[in-house]
Amino acid sequence: MSIEKSAEIAARFDRLPPSRTVWKMVILLSLGGVFEFYDLFFTGYVAPGMVHSGLFTPESLGFFSALGPLKVAGFGTFVFSTFAGLWVGALAFGQVADRFGRRMIFTWSLIWYIVCTAIMAFQTSGQALNIWRFIAGIGIGIELVTIDTYISELIPSGERGRAYAVNQFITFSVVPVVAFLAFILKDTHPIGLDYWRVVILIGSVGAVAVWFLRRSIPESPRWLARNGRVEEAERIVSDIERRVVAETGTALPPLGAISLEKAGRGSLGEVLRAPYLRRTVILSIFNMAQVIGFYGFAAWVPTLLIARGVHITQSLAYAFVIAIANPFGPLLGVWFADKFERKTQIVGGLLIMAVVIALFAQATQPWVLIVLGVFFTLASNVMSYAYHGYQAELYPTRIRARAVGFVYSWSRIAAAFAGLAIGILLHRYGVPGVAVFIGASMLVGIVMILLGPVTRGLSLEVISH
Repeated sequence: MSIEKSAEIAARFDRLPPSRTVWKMVILLSLGGVFEFYDLFFTGYVAPGMVHSGLFTPESLGFFSALGPLKVAGFGTFVFSTFAGLWVGALAFGQVADRFGRRMIFTWSLIWYIVCTAIMAFQTSGQALNIWRFIAGIGIGIELVTIDTYISELIPSGERGRAYAVNQFITFSVVPVVAFLAFILKDTHPIGLDYWRVVILIGSVGAVAVWFLRRSIPESPRWLARNGRVEEAERIVSDIERRVVAETGTALPPLGAISLEKAGRGSLGEVLRAPYLRRTVILSIFNMAQVIGFYGFAAWVPTLLIARGVHITQSLAYAFVIAIANPFGPLLGVWFADKFERKTQIVGGLLIMAVVIALFAQATQPWVLIVLGVFFTLASNVMSYAYHGYQAELYPTRIRARAVGFVYSWSRIAAAFAGLAIGILLHRYGVPGVAVFIGASMLVGIVMILLGPVTRGLSLEVISH
């Protein structure tokens, strides 16, 4: 009964026309992700302040100083701790949203982030800072997986591309805020604290407001029906339909084709065998490749600018200008996200990133570096919203969160080691060495995506077959 009802609910969602009700859910979920992105992107902007505070000396780093021979026993250890935590959160705990529900995990992972990040802001040694960074990263990893899963299940098939574009437009809008705060607060001591501690605390405090907003987001009816809570699922979807009809003033169209998913609760093992094994391998390799360019550039951009001869203060100013471009990639995508195949958008973004980073490695004039940085950022964020939607579409409801968590986790662990690798390459070969590393990774990502299935305009249930 729950399988049939889940399929019927899916068909009812897919027939919904554009409405305030549907987009309100997208916006509220996106606000939940704003502070996760704030947290991810403040890394590069607070690094100079952390170094200046003496947190990355061998004595302060404790056991992290063992990375000293790699020449990255400073900022690199912080990047490593960030993505190691994200990896554990996505891989080990991503599946909890399949077991306990999207809404519950969305809420509690946000609380996790608030508490752990606030504690991290007051640490006085590099070792303690990195440990709490790792713990906070676990909560962020769970949250990002849950949001991707959540959006795919609440949005009609014809609007999923735009939904992810709007989601990332909202979340990436916080990146210029981080860059601006780091720039204007640098070398100051607001409320008696180092500026970088205040930048971190702002994210934690702001997330409290989002915790209250999350009460307006319903549980995924798809998940409820799949888990035998049919009456709750029916009540939620009926309420959404009623509000959509009231807003649009027209009756809903008849149901389209109903496609049944396989019965059962699902398991991680199902992600690793046919018919999903091929998709899992493709997406896992792709995630390892794309993150090298995406976060490799975003987290290291102030440092890369310094390596190109830009003064440290100017580098933060230039990084702020580049950061302003972050939300505009997804904003542009709102107009074409559902007009072109998801694969085309991902491949196009990766190709532009590979070309631009090669030019960035050769440029010396500040205005050229800024322009290239903006182009790289726009392309990477088009690629980002497209692949976040794409990977959530490729698996059925019963295993969606654990599957997304598994494939996404490889980007987290790759980013952890990529941070170390970029530190080594920058030390030995300069920005050109980093550019070769990023460009080659983008080409690997392109090959993987070309091997994947098409998804545009198809229901989740059809894609999962």
